[in-house]
Amino acid sequence: MIGLVLAAGAGRRLRPYTDTLPKALVPVDGEKTVLDLTLANFAAVGLTEVAVVVGYRKEAVYARKAEFEATYGVTLTLIDNDKAEEWNNAYSLWCAREVLKKGVILANGDTVHPVSVEKTLLDARGEGRKIILALDTVKNLADEEMKVITEDGKGVRRITKLMDPATATGEYIGVTLIEPEAAEELADALRTTFERDPDLYYEDGYQELVNRGFTVDVAPIGEVTWVEIDNHDDLARGREIACRY
Repeated sequence: MIGLVLAAGAGRRLRPYTDTLPKALVPVDGEKTVLDLTLANFAAVGLTEVAVVVGYRKEAVYARKAEFEATYGVTLTLIDNDKAEEWNNAYSLWCAREVLKKGVILANGDTVHPVSVEKTLLDARGEGRKIILALDTVKNLADEEMKVITEDGKGVRRITKLMDPATATGEYIGVTLIEPEAAEELADALRTTFERDPDLYYEDGYQELVNRGFTVDVAPIGEVTWVEIDNHDDLARGREIACRY
């Protein structure tokens, strides 16, 4: 199993930082970035190989590749997304379809979270689970969150931002464990998703899988402080908590 980071997005709501940097390289703890924190988490759970999907301002990631490898003791493979500024991240994850065959822990390039999330996912492996989503069942939800409804014994029933928060089981935090056995079916679902609408999220690909009868499981992360950095308020919050990890 290897690490996988989606770091191709432009992050326009974080300008001026993202005028010259991809969102994953915006500093959150001194000079440390979200990508630094994620690589540290991967290394802490024994992952020595990491793939990073890059696109917008990808040259900034290429420039730091050797530094990241030396700092965290990992080997990085950078995967170019040629449509990063045109299409949403269903296509971005599909670009990593060959990597999925190795089994991955996938992390969004804008999620500040502790290594306990990766440990929770690894502990949840087994019993035929092929895709396991890290789920926050504690947080009070609003309209912007990627909300999930689950059903006992059947896993995820619905995953979308477009639902009444009161009906949701919890929020998907942007970290997933994907076993090798799920790679081909997930890649096909992602292709179906972005061919239907290139603006769709990879989570819509998860929904496509569920609609096909594939079981997508969840692992509640408990009382964990984390943040998805979309805007300057999120960045301020990320900087408050990143130093703890």
